[in-house]
Amino acid sequence: MFGKTMEFLTGVRAEIKRVTWPSRRETMGGTGVVLFVVFLFSLFLGLVDTILGKIIESLISS
Repeated sequence: MFGKTMEFLTGVRAEIKRVTWPSRRETMGGTGVVLFVVFLFSLFLGLVDTILGKIIESLISS
């Protein structure tokens, strides 16, 4: 079992060396895009929630 674990970890180390990691600039750009999209969706969902809440509130109070 110990031998198989070491073989697995050796394989993991080899695969990690083959990975092409993004640059810091690419990472920051991607993070900015993700944060912007999350912000837009949260505004959209907040607006939809408010509108649907008003509609349901008016249906219940009628």
